[in-house]
Amino acid sequence: MSENLTRLNKYLSEAGYCSRREADRLIDAGRVTINDVIPEMGTKVASEDVVKVDGEVIGERKQDFVYLAFNKPVGIVCTTDTRVEKDNIIDYINYPKRIFPIGRLDKPSEGLILLTDDGDIVNKILRASNNHEKEYVVTVDRPISQTFVERMAGGIYIEELGKRTKKCKVKKIDRFTFSIILTQGLNRQIRRMCDYLNYDVKTLKRVRIMNIELDTPLGQYRELTKEEFKTLTNLISDSKKTYDPKHQHHRKKKR
Repeated sequence: MSENLTRLNKYLSEAGYCSRREADRLIDAGRVTINDVIPEMGTKVASEDVVKVDGEVIGERKQDFVYLAFNKPVGIVCTTDTRVEKDNIIDYINYPKRIFPIGRLDKPSEGLILLTDDGDIVNKILRASNNHEKEYVVTVDRPISQTFVERMAGGIYIEELGKRTKKCKVKKIDRFTFSIILTQGLNRQIRRMCDYLNYDVKTLKRVRIMNIELDTPLGQYRELTKEEFKTLTNLISDSKKTYDPKHQHHRKKKR
């Protein structure tokens, strides 16, 4: 018997319900059923199986994927759990289709975040080993010194996380403002780095994710252009599912 089977988390992401990571959480919480039976993690789905989340039947995708660039205001939380968090990004945008954010942007931060219903692209973009750039503009509470710039760029050990930040690009913009380009996304990374050097972050805005620039008014979104999506697809075309040191400096393929 050569029937094609699909892993349950992949099935949910390809159906546009959520990312694979979120699917794993839903499965682990017992909120997903196959033919009204709660499955184990890693279970595969056949074409005739009926998959439900919280009792809602999840069918195969029949429409194109959605890719949005949103300028998130301060105070909005990047979660899809609308039952727990009232100031969540999904209710704020109120998009007519089910979408979910790619990655996170802290509640006190603002700026660019991408949203989609394409679970596979989420996994590729989030893999830190692929050196995908994210650029931020940050204001701090006291004058920026050259030492501050050099130490931020050189990497800082974050004790709470037990990790040293990767080297990054830091540029002073004015007395209290700098830009920083990261290729990793540790929890509250920029704020923790600044705190280590005795600086408090006053404002933090993400202005770019890879080739996507922040160009919408605060609180508004737009669809990615065809050119933006084509470039984005090329940038993530070599993305790996697991860390590979040899892949660290591998550049994108030309198509």
